[in-house]
Amino acid sequence: MNDSIETANGTSIKRTISPATATALVVANMIGAGIFTTSGIMAAQLPGPAWILLCWLLGGLIAICGALSYAELATRMPYEGGEYVYLKKLYHPSLGFLTGWTSFFVGFSVPIAASAMAFSEYIFEGLQIQGLSPTDLMLIKKGSALILITVFTGIHYLGVHLGSRVQNILTAIKVIIVSGLALAGILLSGGRPIQLLDFRVEGPFTGLAFGTAMMLVMFSYSGWNASSYIAGELKNPRKTLPQSLVLGTVIVIVLYLALNLFIFQAVPYTEAKGTIAIVKQASISAFGDWMGNALSILVSLALLSSLSAFILIGPRVYYAMAKDRMFFPFASRIHPRFGVPGRSILIQGGIAAVMVIIGSFEQLLIYIGFALNIFPWLAVFGVFLARRRKIGEAGAFRVWGYPVVPLFYLISSLGLMFINYLNRPLESTAAVLTVLAGIPCYFIWVRGLKKP
Repeated sequence: MNDSIETANGTSIKRTISPATATALVVANMIGAGIFTTSGIMAAQLPGPAWILLCWLLGGLIAICGALSYAELATRMPYEGGEYVYLKKLYHPSLGFLTGWTSFFVGFSVPIAASAMAFSEYIFEGLQIQGLSPTDLMLIKKGSALILITVFTGIHYLGVHLGSRVQNILTAIKVIIVSGLALAGILLSGGRPIQLLDFRVEGPFTGLAFGTAMMLVMFSYSGWNASSYIAGELKNPRKTLPQSLVLGTVIVIVLYLALNLFIFQAVPYTEAKGTIAIVKQASISAFGDWMGNALSILVSLALLSSLSAFILIGPRVYYAMAKDRMFFPFASRIHPRFGVPGRSILIQGGIAAVMVIIGSFEQLLIYIGFALNIFPWLAVFGVFLARRRKIGEAGAFRVWGYPVVPLFYLISSLGLMFINYLNRPLESTAAVLTVLAGIPCYFIWVRGLKKP
C-alpha cells in the first residue's frame, strides 16, 4: 500500500492518520448533541427507563451492523470519499454524485452549525449570565458560534497533523466527561433505584411511539461510518478501517448506556419527560446547582469534538468527487504546504456560518436525518454486490455473521425510515426532494465539467 495518493494538481494526500485518530474520529462524530438532549424527549413517549435503555441498545446493534458492513466496503475500496466511492463503483456515478451533493449542502455544514450553536447554548446556560435581553443573548450566542466555526476551520486548514492532535485531545476530553458523568452520577445520585428489567406498560403506548424514539436514537448514533471518509489518508487502511469503525462504535454504545443509567438514576422518570437539557437536570439533581452549571460548561466542551470531526471529514468527500470531475474543481486542490483540501475546508466553514446566521435547525436536523439514511442503506446493500462482483477480494475484511449482519441493518433502517415518513411527512418529503433535485444537476454537471 502506497503511503500517499497523487492528486490532480501534482501534490499528494499522504497516509498519515493513525488508528487512534481514526477511532477518535468515529467516537467524536457519534457523540454530539443527540445524547445530551434526546433521552428526555424519549421519556415523554415511552412508559419507563427500561424501554429507553432498550432503544439505546437496539440502536447500538444497528449501528455496529452498519459499521461492520462499511468495514468490508472500505477495505474493498480504500479511498477517500466514503459512500461516494461505494455508490459510484457499485451502482452508477449519479448515485455517488447525489450522496456528495447531499453531504455538501446539508450533511456536514448543518451539523457543524448545529454543534457550534449547541456549544453556545450549553456554555451560556452554565455561565448563567444575567441582565441580557433575549435578543442580545441570542446575538451573543450566534456570534460565539461563528467565532467557534472560524477557529476550528482554521485549525483543520493548517494541516492533518495539527487537526489530528486537536481531534484526539477533544475526543479524550469528551470520553472522560461522559464516562465521569455516568460513573459519578450512579455513585452519588442518592441511590434511587432504577427498574432496568421492568417493561410494564401503564396507559397508552404504541409501536409508533417506540419507532419515533428509535429515530431519535439513530440520529444520536449517526457517524458510525466516519473513518470510511478518510480511508485514503489512513495508515494501513485494511487493518485500521475495521478496527476504528467497530471499536469506535462499541465505545459509544457503552458510553451511551452508562450515561442513560446516570440520567435515570439521578432524575425521577416523571420529571425527565420532555426535558431537552436532560444531562444538565441530571447533573443538578445529582450534584447541586453549582456543580450542575459547571458540568453544563463541560458538556459544551464535549461538543467541540463533534464540530471538529465534521470539519475534518466533509472536505474529503468533496475532494473525492472533484477528482472525478463531478464537483467544483476547487475541491480537488490540495494546499501545497499544509497537504489538505484547503478551499473545501474554507467554503464548508462559510456555509456553516451562513446557517448559523439564518436561524434554527430543529426541523432541518430531522430532515437531514432522513436524507442521510438513504445512502448508507444503499451502501450496505452494496456489500452483496461487491461480493458477487469480487471487488477488492485480496485482503478484504469480511463481515462477521454474513449475511445476517447486513440484512439486520437493512431491514431495521428501512423500517425506521418508513416510520419517520409516517410521523414527519413534511420533513421527510423535503429530504427526498432535496436528493431528487441533484439528478438534473448531475447531468448538467457532468456535461459541463467533462466537456473536452
